[in-house]
Amino acid sequence: MVARMAEAGQVSRRKGIYEGVFGLERDPPAIGPRLHQLRKEQGMTLDALAALSGVSRSMLSQIERGQANPTLATVWHLSRALSVEIAEFVGGERIGRRGRIELTAATFVPEIRTADGRCVLKILSPAPSVGQFECYHLTLEPHAELVSEAHAMGSSEHLTVLHGELTVTSAETTAIVGEGAIARYPADVPHAIRNPGASRTEALLVVMS
Repeated sequence: MVARMAEAGQVSRRKGIYEGVFGLERDPPAIGPRLHQLRKEQGMTLDALAALSGVSRSMLSQIERGQANPTLATVWHLSRALSVEIAEFVGGERIGRRGRIELTAATFVPEIRTADGRCVLKILSPAPSVGQFECYHLTLEPHAELVSEAHAMGSSEHLTVLHGELTVTSAETTAIVGEGAIARYPADVPHAIRNPGASRTEALLVVMS
């Protein structure tokens, strides 16, 4: 299973106070160019990064050219190989703390996009949970889809529709998931989430392995 949507009203009125602290005016770089930049800065070839990360050379090349969107697990392996925080790699950064509370501004929440840009997954879960528990805020434009190959054996997904209506397909079974409803289904088989309607939909997606 990587554009910013700014809230112009409330943000613009308060940016004079918060801009310097929370970086509200910054946009994150795309993953491909960011990967290329970090790799070149560290003097790594594609072969060297592939060996360190466990991600194939061909996949790395596709990501850098914008022809493939990496899963969160792939981003995690790449960030470790490059010795950078996952949020910094995807485009965000650790903003600050208030006591034991770690704060990340909305503009720095890491995102993954499908190749056509019509499906956006905001990564809500912390990096150490990768491979066990992953949480995303999912936005699908009209008639957009998120199609996935089988995940690890025993994986499952839990989809809660916040706005609109989605259809879920797991293997040969398809179900309609209305607003407020929850779908739980196997993810160790080919599966897909689709927006059949004419308006944008939002959902929370939890992936468990």
